[in-house]
Amino acid sequence: MPIKIITDSGSDLPPDYTKQYDISIVHLPVHFGHELMPDDMDAKDFYSRMHESKELPTTASPSPQTFLDSFKQVEAGTDILVICMSSNISSTYQTALIAKEMYEEEGHPNAIEIIDSKLFSGGLTLIVAMAAKWSLTAASLAELKAKVMDKVEETTAYFTLDTLENVIKGGRLSRISGAVASVLNIKLLLRISDEGVVEVVEKTRGLPKALTHLLAKLDQKQHDYEQAVIAIVHSNCETLALEIKQRILEKHPFKEILLSTMGPVMGTYAGQGGIGVAF
Repeated sequence: MPIKIITDSGSDLPPDYTKQYDISIVHLPVHFGHELMPDDMDAKDFYSRMHESKELPTTASPSPQTFLDSFKQVEAGTDILVICMSSNISSTYQTALIAKEMYEEEGHPNAIEIIDSKLFSGGLTLIVAMAAKWSLTAASLAELKAKVMDKVEETTAYFTLDTLENVIKGGRLSRISGAVASVLNIKLLLRISDEGVVEVVEKTRGLPKALTHLLAKLDQKQHDYEQAVIAIVHSNCETLALEIKQRILEKHPFKEILLSTMGPVMGTYAGQGGIGVAF
């Protein structure tokens, strides 16, 4: 039985993957003030507008109806696997569960499983990409879910930010602390914890050192390069992301590298110049 993959816009999937595997994206609303941004807003336009805005854009979870509409578009006889960003940074997962109940109460035939990935952006990119590939050969929805859950458990995601401006604007760092960090050129190396929240791993002086420490994290894990895939995400700094890709391949010849841009949802919190890897 065919299986349809659905995820949310916190996944930052490369567009070619979305098309190749017919992955549906449920978009989180993004507002500048009272203005709702279109789901297909160009990333460069978003970052340009965010840079010019005094206030951060705001994001919200999709409504259950939005998920339900997505479920209803799947043809009969096709099971559905929904993979959501971490429930500890967004209520999107809970919303999807409500939509599943609504779908089942209406008597629709397709089976649905919903996964809390405990990841987002590059980490979720990697999980959804692998799920899409595996869905082509999975014997059942249960088998695919189990395989994806195993992948979630073993996936590691790190990132670093060039600017703390958005972290300060968003109230996640005091202006005084942020000003001190900026003056001292302190960069934070961050990871997504097993619980799906952001934690500080290291503080370094300067972005080059932060990126070097980030890449060193790849050395701490065994990789089956004939099978392994790594995801790289960036927030409107493609040249730097391509440089990171080259540095990775010089030491770690991954079978495939997924390179994508952080969309408005993740970009709102990362700010411009962020780099993340998931493996």
